[in-house]
Amino acid sequence: MTRLANQHGAINLSQGFPDFEPPEELLAALERATRGPNHQYAVTWGAPRFRQALAAKINRFTGLTLDPDQHLVVTCGSTEAMMVAMMTACNPGDKVIVFSPFYENYAADAILSGAVPLYVSLRAPDFKFDPEELTKAFAQKPKAIIVCNPSNPCGKVFTREELMQILEWAEQYDTFVITDEPYEHIVYEPQQHVHFAALPGAFERTITCNSLSKTYSITGWRLGYVQAAPQVIAQARKVHDFLTVGAAAPLQEAAVAGLELPDRYYQNLRQRYTAKRDLFNTILTKTGLKFTEPQGAYYTLLDISPLGFKTDLEAAQWMVQEIGVAGVPGSSFFREPEHRYLRFHFAKQEATLLAAGEKLAKLRR
Repeated sequence: MTRLANQHGAINLSQGFPDFEPPEELLAALERATRGPNHQYAVTWGAPRFRQALAAKINRFTGLTLDPDQHLVVTCGSTEAMMVAMMTACNPGDKVIVFSPFYENYAADAILSGAVPLYVSLRAPDFKFDPEELTKAFAQKPKAIIVCNPSNPCGKVFTREELMQILEWAEQYDTFVITDEPYEHIVYEPQQHVHFAALPGAFERTITCNSLSKTYSITGWRLGYVQAAPQVIAQARKVHDFLTVGAAAPLQEAAVAGLELPDRYYQNLRQRYTAKRDLFNTILTKTGLKFTEPQGAYYTLLDISPLGFKTDLEAAQWMVQEIGVAGVPGSSFFREPEHRYLRFHFAKQEATLLAAGEKLAKLRR
């Protein structure tokens, strides 16, 4: 969709990256890092200074006391972190629970790991799971369950009660919980993000995947990490080493400045994205079409079924060519035969969103 948007000069609200700069502290640190001794391999599982800053930042927001040398592996983005987690936890033939809709890499990760996905529906409009359906999935004795929180693409924020229910089943069936949490700081009132690993008794079976991409607007830096108990990390290091060797050394050095930003940065981030969400909601309301209102992350699913297209792919292509705005066909996120949604993201400058709004207003006609 990004390539199609570029081809037709459309406003790209498909691939989830911002069009604004990272924090100034990060840019200044990046300049310094390019002049320092950081141009060769770092320690494969992460530069020590970066892991120390990361452990301190995690402690600040979760209360977990982590040993930078025992609990963390630095990866090339959360994408690699998820692959490392899957290949660490699962052998070929193992079953893995995946909520649908899901970030599309999860299905591919399962295939690459030789695992068998068990899909459990999150039902619109609030995207809650059916406890009975999830119980049946756990009864098949899966090796792991993947929980994206806040969720891409539907913006669901799992409640503490829902997570405790998942933990109860995971303990009963001795299942790993692989969490994907890159949107942890982009959550809208009154929701609160709960770190699964910080739940009572959850740490030993939780493999947390995360990245710096969304929090600091540096998707191109490809800095992520896996957080887990030492016996899990010992194996994750091996998988990571043979996948990518290591993340970029100068970028790890520069990113320390982001990890050390004060609490007010995260408060401002939440306010900034709340304003963007509210603006985009106003824009979509003017189209006359229904849409989902995210509790977290920065994605909205627009119901394009009244437009009369046979498939969401056809609708997405038409949207780029005739309306001038690019979204992602929602079917790529669903196990179910779902073709009524396009996913748009609003991690853009206000001017970009307003320009998109002028184009999307044509949909009412």
